[in-house]
Amino acid sequence: MGFADDIKNTAENLAGKAKEAVGKATDNDRLVAEGKADQVKAHAKDAASDVKDAAKDAKDALDGK
Repeated sequence: MGFADDIKNTAENLAGKAKEAVGKATDNDRLVAEGKADQVKAHAKDAASDVKDAAKDAKDALDGK
């Protein structure tokens, strides 16, 4: 994935952290859960991106690039 996707994932992670913090500050369990879910989603996207990058690198290595 590209640099723009990395930025989007980081922004989503930070938004999730902010949402979680606001939820904790306001004693809103639903908002805390949403914030944690947003962070998990961002981390999953990062992991998928890492797998894609590793697969591309492996393919390039096999192709001699």
